[in-house]
Amino acid sequence: MEGVPTIQVEGVSFAYGGGEEVLSDVTAAVQAGEFLAMVGPNGGGKTTLVRLILGLLQPDAGRVLLFGRPPHLTRHRAGYVPQHLHFDPSFPVTVHDVVRMGRLGLGASRSEDRSAVGRALAEVGLAKVERQSFADLSGGQRQRALIARALACHPELLVLDEPTAHVDPGAQSDLMELLHALNERLTVLVVTHDIAMVSHRFHRAMCVNRTVAVHPTAAITPELLQELFGGDHRLVRHDHHTTAPGHA
Repeated sequence: MEGVPTIQVEGVSFAYGGGEEVLSDVTAAVQAGEFLAMVGPNGGGKTTLVRLILGLLQPDAGRVLLFGRPPHLTRHRAGYVPQHLHFDPSFPVTVHDVVRMGRLGLGASRSEDRSAVGRALAEVGLAKVERQSFADLSGGQRQRALIARALACHPELLVLDEPTAHVDPGAQSDLMELLHALNERLTVLVVTHDIAMVSHRFHRAMCVNRTVAVHPTAAITPELLQELFGGDHRLVRHDHHTTAPGHA
């Protein structure tokens, strides 16, 4: 449906097991083609909001729409890259095997799966190591393999949880360049704690701390960080220009 937000959250509240609300009366929207960061303190509700967006949790109040429909009907159009992948390094799984996991449940033929895996590996720059053990990859290469796994199902939305958290600075920069390239055809939502990176890499920032506010990155000031995180935070700006829309 043309003009429908990729993600639409309307008056959503959620609590685990009837306890204190993790999210309260949250309303926000992500438009097609955005490159958006989700930031906030630990325990502020970021992971919960991602799970609601992907239909893994149901809100206690309000509604979440993904591509204009309930998430359980459309989450196949989203690719998810988790922060941690728990695996046994002694288990003989190749890079190709890991990426092919992104095709599970699609009911495609083997040739279709091989073709999709090959395209995804090529797009993240890992085609030459597809038969290598996943355990032998560097941290940055593992993240690329997980991104390829998410791309293998041909998503329209890519959601990543702290993709640069466990890689060296050079690999972080390379990963962000890859995500910018993917954003030319995908909507990209990145959960991150790196505020300095947010200030010059993203169109807008979704600030999550029980409630949600969406700001152009130019509006993320030390005062806003104080309100969001508490304590003394500093923001390093790397540019002074933004074409992003205003507050949401």
